[in-house]
Amino acid sequence: MIEINGKSVYNSLAMGKLYFLNKEKDPVKRVKISDIRKEVLRVEEARRIAKNELRELYEKALVSVGEANAQVFQIHIMMLEDEDFFGAITSMIGMQNINAEFAVIHTSEVFARTFGNMADEYMRARAADVQDIADRLLNILLGKDKDDDKISQNSIIVASDLTPSETVRLDKDKIAGFVTFRGSQTSHTSILARTMNLPAIINTGVISAEYHGRTAILDGYSGTLYIDPDNDKIEDFKHRKKLEDERAELLRTLHGKTTETKSGRRIKLYANISYPQDLREVLANDAEGIGLFRSEFLYLENQDFPTEDQQFVKYKEVAEALGGKTVIIRTLDIGADKKIGYFNLPQEENPALGYRAIRICLSDIKLFKTQLRAILRASAFGNISVMFPMIVSQSEVRRAKSCLKECMQELKSEGIPFNPKIEVGIMIETPAAAIISDLLAEEVDFFSIGTNDLTQYTLAADRQNSRLEDFVDARHESIIRLIELTVKNAHRKGKWVGICGELATDEQLCKRFVDMGVDELSVAPSQVLKVREKIRNLD
Repeated sequence: MIEINGKSVYNSLAMGKLYFLNKEKDPVKRVKISDIRKEVLRVEEARRIAKNELRELYEKALVSVGEANAQVFQIHIMMLEDEDFFGAITSMIGMQNINAEFAVIHTSEVFARTFGNMADEYMRARAADVQDIADRLLNILLGKDKDDDKISQNSIIVASDLTPSETVRLDKDKIAGFVTFRGSQTSHTSILARTMNLPAIINTGVISAEYHGRTAILDGYSGTLYIDPDNDKIEDFKHRKKLEDERAELLRTLHGKTTETKSGRRIKLYANISYPQDLREVLANDAEGIGLFRSEFLYLENQDFPTEDQQFVKYKEVAEALGGKTVIIRTLDIGADKKIGYFNLPQEENPALGYRAIRICLSDIKLFKTQLRAILRASAFGNISVMFPMIVSQSEVRRAKSCLKECMQELKSEGIPFNPKIEVGIMIETPAAAIISDLLAEEVDFFSIGTNDLTQYTLAADRQNSRLEDFVDARHESIIRLIELTVKNAHRKGKWVGICGELATDEQLCKRFVDMGVDELSVAPSQVLKVREKIRNLD
């Protein structure tokens, strides 16, 4: 039995097969070949297999994510059939007597660079498609499986780390847990694990891929991975898993109960989601609403900018599923650690302090209004609120509200229904916003305090940097004081305040938040019943 230690980000247990996501590509060497025809036939066969794979993926995606999102696989098939691209590969093999793998890499780099330098946004976005096609061809030529197509049931995912764009492609029904070599408590792997109620550990250091496919036990309580567990460890796992399941069953008795202290102080207890698919967990855990819908994940799962209709369908689906309960949609929060190829965002030395969130939206009004119109249209089908992220000034709020008003006027003139009294809120994620929260409260209906970003900006510690884990103290007194100031200022103006960062689940601070008057807590769906239990036990 091999024991590997890391840092736990979600307390739960799992046993399954290790699945290594092959993040690091082996360098492909230039090799001189003697049989040109054989090499050309190899790459032609790889193209045939790739097209068949893509057709299967297209059919699967039609059912799971719909025509619009499935279209990317059709685009990839068309690009594989493009004789300019494929002809350049075979010409290079024939003219330079080189191996198919090297020809694929070199040609794809040339084409990706060409697309990336084009003026048209749509064409620039095709650079990422070329790279994806090249990766698929290379995997076939090298005899490797494409990672996210081949994950088997009950897999424990092992990777250096997972980006948002990678998490959206994973078949989440097959995942039993996560292990990452790097990462942080607020990384997307951690957020995904908490949403899915799955064990996860981070900062294990590099684990050899030789363990791929081996049976392992993942202990999210101790932050330990046991590879090839012995019989004693397996029996211990079964016993603890039984107790864990019994505890979960006990929590389910809180379904339908109010979230209030013994003295009668009511707290709104909402859930955070990233995808409409998360609704299953929201409903299963009896959340009273959705306090944070991370709408940027609709952009991350697309290969191009989602249309107004695409977004409207997703927002409407969530609103209708909640049956009149509150759904707070945060507008696009791209940038920093959430990169999307087709946005073509500039490289920045410090992206966390750069061009992101509301700054992008207010610089690209067409992009912003497309999303706002979709949100407004969906508001006719449920209790939707809109929330703007990364606000630092009154002028930003006023400009965002002005765009919202323009969208309302457009929809009204077009005869399209919406809720004209939709609630408007902002995220308090910076010290600047907390300090002027008295002024900001005059502009909006509510605040939602994003404690993850508030912590990193207050403590000057990048929350994505695993080396700074010991310096990122979300319970730091400065954070608590900024939260308290924000609550006081909001209440003086008659506005309600919620907390939607990881601190919302902090059992040590729960009583303090209730005492300072926080009105709402929004947590991962898996945490709802645990937080309800904690609040109901408070005096």
